[in-house]
Amino acid sequence: MSLSRITVTGVRNLHPVTLTPSPRINILFGDNGSGKTSLLESIHLLGLARSFRSLRLNPVITHEQPSCTVFGQVELADGQSAALGVARERSGDVRIRIDGQNIRSAAELADTLPLQLINPDSFRLLEGAPKLRRQFLDWGVFHVEHRFLGAWQRLQQALRQRNSWLRHGTLDVASEAAWNRELSAASDEIDRYRRAYIQALKPVFESTLAALVDLKGLTLSYYRGWDKDRTLAEVLAGSVERDRALGHTQSGPQRADLRLRMGGHNAAEILSRGQQKLVVCALRIAQGHLVNDRKRGRCIYLVDDLPSELDEQHRSALCKLLEQLECQVFITCVDSTVLQDGWGDDTPVSMFHVEHGHIHPAMSPSGVKA
Repeated sequence: MSLSRITVTGVRNLHPVTLTPSPRINILFGDNGSGKTSLLESIHLLGLARSFRSLRLNPVITHEQPSCTVFGQVELADGQSAALGVARERSGDVRIRIDGQNIRSAAELADTLPLQLINPDSFRLLEGAPKLRRQFLDWGVFHVEHRFLGAWQRLQQALRQRNSWLRHGTLDVASEAAWNRELSAASDEIDRYRRAYIQALKPVFESTLAALVDLKGLTLSYYRGWDKDRTLAEVLAGSVERDRALGHTQSGPQRADLRLRMGGHNAAEILSRGQQKLVVCALRIAQGHLVNDRKRGRCIYLVDDLPSELDEQHRSALCKLLEQLECQVFITCVDSTVLQDGWGDDTPVSMFHVEHGHIHPAMSPSGVKA
């Protein structure tokens, strides 16, 4: 799938703009602060109804404007198209529409427009909290296993009930047992989906990483969130007093993690920043391949400041892998000449110059105006 048209109004320093991007490679270049990342942020808003740059909404909306809106026309894999729209108000209200229909959940939006983000903060996937790696894992499972969302929703409800009981003691014995059973059942289901996904992801990740960088000894493993030798029901029964003292459930899929290690050490403690970026790129590109294989449609890649921390050899290798995905890619950089020659002769490439919040088509590598 790809965006054939995108209209942005009221996002940061961007002036109102409508773009007709290439279905493959789109390069946005210009000085720092010109608005390049704001365009990627707008696409992220369209796909997830939230920013990747700020947890707060107000900085995303143009100064003195009441709201920001993003509209997009998505070309689907089956030849159909979908019209998406997201509006965020300063009050916090959000409006999501797909083909003219109001949508209450961003999950349907994410399913229609799957996005992968690679930006200067990507190294946090390795050295950040387990929550970030769970989000990465569950993004992939969500897009290849349609039953995952229902199991995840059941898990969240069961966790809320159990944690409320742990803090306030408001459940009777029968209700406590029922919610423990529901928590265990949903957890086992989620664990099965995650394990199957990791089994499929690992060989693709390893081959993708090998095409980028030689990191012998790097291993990827999955921790499910509780003792591998006991059922969750047994673990919960044995940890009631500790959970009650802490006020929340200590074991379960909400504590799962992906572990990347080298020689028994956390990989983030050994790898350089550039190597970390390549590992994260390999993980996200591997996810893209699984989406291609399991789902009709391809995810869209948002790559902010691709050249940073990568030399010419690794930039070229990364561009080649992105090109091989045959998906739509939006890349930002300061100097357009760094990236404009790294693509095949038959690959459609559009160039856009971003200056003071204005975006204008520029000359593509072939000499044709984008």
